[in-house]
Amino acid sequence: MSDEPVVLIEQRDGLGLITLNRPKAINALTHAMALTITEQLRAWAVDDSVRTVAITGAGERGLCAGGDIVAIHHDAKEQQAAGHVGSAADSATGKFWRDEYILNALIGRYPKPYVAVMDGIVMGGGVGLSAHGSHRIVTERSAVGMPEVGIGFIPDVGGTYLLSRAPGEIGTHIALTTARMKAGDAIAAGFADYYVPADQVPALLTTLRTETADIAIAKFATAAPESELLAQREWIDACYSADSVSEIVARLHAHEASEAATAATAVLSKSPVALQVTLRSLRSARGADSLEAVLNEEYRVSIASLASHDLVEGIRAQVIDKDRDPSWSPPTLDEVTAEQVDAYFAELGTRELGLTTPEEQP
Repeated sequence: MSDEPVVLIEQRDGLGLITLNRPKAINALTHAMALTITEQLRAWAVDDSVRTVAITGAGERGLCAGGDIVAIHHDAKEQQAAGHVGSAADSATGKFWRDEYILNALIGRYPKPYVAVMDGIVMGGGVGLSAHGSHRIVTERSAVGMPEVGIGFIPDVGGTYLLSRAPGEIGTHIALTTARMKAGDAIAAGFADYYVPADQVPALLTTLRTETADIAIAKFATAAPESELLAQREWIDACYSADSVSEIVARLHAHEASEAATAATAVLSKSPVALQVTLRSLRSARGADSLEAVLNEEYRVSIASLASHDLVEGIRAQVIDKDRDPSWSPPTLDEVTAEQVDAYFAELGTRELGLTTPEEQP
């Protein structure tokens, strides 16, 4: 086993560089990594010698594939057996998510330029580390997504905040199908800002040492590829503007676009309860006035998920046994009750995340 740190911290002239360093795991985020990043960001925020912060991932596969879902599976099995939703906040995963969401909020309001290099795979927790930053870079290798409903989970790490603010219903389509965004799609959907060829990233990081983020990026950014999703907004908006997942699926089946039929099949393969909860989360996030408010609600939903059947079953099918044949409960959209969905949004009392905006603080 390597003795090298899982997060590399370097200060190069005016650049504070964070490198996620678990390349064999596509830099999957752990609790310890989240705490290390938070501590360093807070230190650099008040360090006048650091002008810009950047985050990148070691290896060639991606910035970050998300959280360690095998560990989440273990905790979820325990919570399902115990049947106590409230105690899930005190589990190892519940504590990890709390600190991870605090980090997401810190990135969203970071007082200095925060340059996220979203090269390669950027999924779930990786989106939380990057897409709330001030300067978000994608490359020709970028694959950005929120794949949660495929494992019986619900988009988190501020993902519903971003998805709900994508043009039209593009975010709803991404969330319910787990579609991956290429560079052009990520920029069009509001998850990224600039396109830089992957072979130019090292030079960009070098330039960030002595130039401002805006000037450095301008030297290397080029026109992004066209967004395939943006070109399909007509059918996406028409179908996903429905008030229920069942109606969305019905509209997808009825639409003449071949992509709509493909999307319907993708949606119907996902956890029915996770789909219903996700749609409600997206609609709620659309009306929220801050990232912090969305993260507070996402935390309630995530904690409830940890005590759910479908999260355990989804991870089992996709990652543990890899049979890709989950047995969802309830098995169909029509069998999901309003009470089951409401339970995901129940308040947590003293275990609430409780993030506030600067304006809300005394």
